[in-house]
Amino acid sequence: MASNTVPASKIRIFLEMIKFEHTIFALPFAYIGAMLVEQRIPSGSDILWITLAMVGARTAAMSLNRIIDRHIDAKNPRTANRALPKGQLSVQEVWVYVVLSLLLLMVSAYQLTPLAFKLLPLAVAALVIYPYTKRFTWGCHLFLGATLAIAPVGAWIAISGYFELAPILLGLGVTFWVAGFDIIYACDDYHFDKQYAVHSIPARFGIATALKISRLFHVIAPVFFISTGMVLNLGIFYFIGVAIALALLFQQHRLVKPDDLSRGGVAFFTLNGMLSVVMFVATLVEILI
Repeated sequence: MASNTVPASKIRIFLEMIKFEHTIFALPFAYIGAMLVEQRIPSGSDILWITLAMVGARTAAMSLNRIIDRHIDAKNPRTANRALPKGQLSVQEVWVYVVLSLLLLMVSAYQLTPLAFKLLPLAVAALVIYPYTKRFTWGCHLFLGATLAIAPVGAWIAISGYFELAPILLGLGVTFWVAGFDIIYACDDYHFDKQYAVHSIPARFGIATALKISRLFHVIAPVFFISTGMVLNLGIFYFIGVAIALALLFQQHRLVKPDDLSRGGVAFFTLNGMLSVVMFVATLVEILI
């Protein structure tokens, strides 16, 4: 029973519920955005507060997503074992994590630039709105991508205190990259989404067409990554990273077929986690060398 669960176990259950390990998708791009402002490694203080802001933002986002979607999750065989549907955590307990995470995000933004703090309500609004988008639009995948794109754009603003073209291009690359792999992920829920009127590109257009749209998005994403490098006059190491990222996207689409989604997990987590790390390492090497 939930009442017999020790606090340490509840923390473990919570971290599993929000898939804390998936932070690897957005956090490296936040560091990339921070490094590219002056093409140098930011101060230790800036790195610390950007990291804490990212942890706070993502934890709040996933917690809100689980609270808002708990009734849908309870009906879906793939998600019925999550902590809220199973009663391992209560809604009130998860709300505590939401509040603490938002406080961490607010304090972190305050420690960075004034513009980062002023734009905080917009970032929080995006975190709250995303879970509802699947209730009315198949464009929810792009909205998710745009929400994760806050990472590099926000990190740029956190260091510089102003907008510029380069972080917007980088953010658009992240938007289409995330939307592309989220479409693949949503294919697993095709039948459920059709039955319960959950909006997604697979549910709207079918799995075969959805995978074609995903491939298109994964062609567009590297174009924006390349454009970022060109605007900032980055060198060969950055573009090698983009080339490796493109190869990883290509491999991702080799793994999934309309009639065989069994390797979608590898495509979703392993290859996309590798992509964000490769882009970070390539940018870091570019900055150092």
